[in-house]
Amino acid sequence: MNLANLLSRKTPFFYGWVILATSGSTQVVRNAAASLTLAVFMYPMADDLGWSRTVLAGAASAGGLASTFLSPVTGWAVDRYGAKTVLSMSVLVLGVTTFLTGWATVPIFFYITYGIGRVIFSSPVQIGSSVVVSRWFIKRRGRANGILSFCHSIGMTGFPLMASILIGIYGWQVTWQILGVAVWIVALLPVFLFLAETPESVGVLPDGETPLNDLESTSDRDMAGEISWTLREAMKTPALWQLAMGTGFLYVIQSGTNIHMAAYLQDINMDSKVAASAVSLTAVFTGLGGLGWGLIIEKVAARFCYALVAALMAASALLFISVNSPLTALMVASLFGISLGGALVIPPVAFADYFGRDSLGAIRGITEPFNAFGQAIGALLSGIVRDGTGSYELAFYTMAVVALLAIFVTVSAIVPKKIANHRQ
Repeated sequence: MNLANLLSRKTPFFYGWVILATSGSTQVVRNAAASLTLAVFMYPMADDLGWSRTVLAGAASAGGLASTFLSPVTGWAVDRYGAKTVLSMSVLVLGVTTFLTGWATVPIFFYITYGIGRVIFSSPVQIGSSVVVSRWFIKRRGRANGILSFCHSIGMTGFPLMASILIGIYGWQVTWQILGVAVWIVALLPVFLFLAETPESVGVLPDGETPLNDLESTSDRDMAGEISWTLREAMKTPALWQLAMGTGFLYVIQSGTNIHMAAYLQDINMDSKVAASAVSLTAVFTGLGGLGWGLIIEKVAARFCYALVAALMAASALLFISVNSPLTALMVASLFGISLGGALVIPPVAFADYFGRDSLGAIRGITEPFNAFGQAIGALLSGIVRDGTGSYELAFYTMAVVALLAIFVTVSAIVPKKIANHRQ
C-alpha cells in the first residue's frame, strides 16, 4: 500500500516535503549503527564480555569495508527497483540486526549483526535517501539536502544520548533491542506508506512547479531542458572522477580529524568533559552547517563550494594545532563541524546537478567507495602519525595538505556538456 498517489494531490503544500521528511527519518535511524553510538556501548560491552576495544571497533571497520563493494550494487538497485524498496528493506534489516546485537555474546555474532547494520548505515540509506530527495527537488535541491543532513545530525546526537541513558537503566543488551524497535517505529511505516520515486510518478513536477498549457513558459522550458546522463556516459567525463576524488579527499580529513578529536584534546591536557563537549558541538554544527551550505550551493557553483568546504577544513585542521584553552577547543570544533556539514551536503547536490536524475543511483553507487576509502585512510593515517611521533601535529598538517589537493581537483570540475538529440 502506498498513500503517495492519494496524498500528493490533496496536501496543501508540495508533496516533496513529505518525501523529505520520510527520507529524513531513515537518516535519523541509520545512526543506530553509527560509530558514536557504538562508542557508548564500548565500555559496558568490553567490561561484561571481556572483549578488547579493538575487537569491538573492528566490527565498524569490517562493515565499512564491505559497504565499498556493496555501493555500486545499491546504486543500481535504487535505479532499477526504486528507493522505496531499497530503503524499506534497509530499515527492516537494520532494525532486526540492531535488535539481535543485544544477544551478541561472541565476536563473530557481533561482527555479523553490527557489521550488517554498519553496511546499511554507509551505503543503502545514504544513497537511497539522498537520491530520492534530489529527484524531487531541482531548484531547491540544496536546501532539501541540507535539511536531510540535519536529520542525520539529529540521529547522530539523539541515538548515542538515548543509548547512554538506557544502558544505565536496562543494561547494554536490552538497550540494543530497544534501539532496534525504535528504528522500525521511526522510519519503517513512513517509508513504506508515503515514499514515491519521482514527482512525475504521482502527477506533479519537481519543486512543486505548476504545469502550464503554454509550452513556452519558463518552467516548462527548464523541465524540458533537463539533461540526464547514463552511468556509462558519466564515467567518460573528467568531472565525475574529479568530484569523486575531491569528495574522497574531504572524507580523509573528516575521519582523520573527527575520530581522533577527543583523544587529541585529552593529549594536550584538556579535561575529558571538554573533549566530549567538543565532539557534541561538532555534531550540532554539522547539522546547522548543512542547512547553510544547502542554501549556498543554490547560489554558488558546486566546484567553488567544494573549494570553500576544503579551505574551511584546512583552516580548522591548522587551528587545532594552536588550541590552548577549552574555549578555543570548542570554537575550532564548531568551525570544523560547519565544514563537515558542507562535506555531507555538497556532493549529493553536485552529482545530481551535473548528471541529472535518471541514473543518479548508479552514479552515486560508483562514487561512494571513494568516500569509504577516504574515511578508512584518514582514520588510519592520523593514528599512525600519533603512534609514530607521539603527537597529532603532523597529522593536522597532513590534513591541510589533503584539503589543498581537494581544492586543486575540484575547482576545475566544470559541468560537462551533453549534446541532446533534439530535432531542429
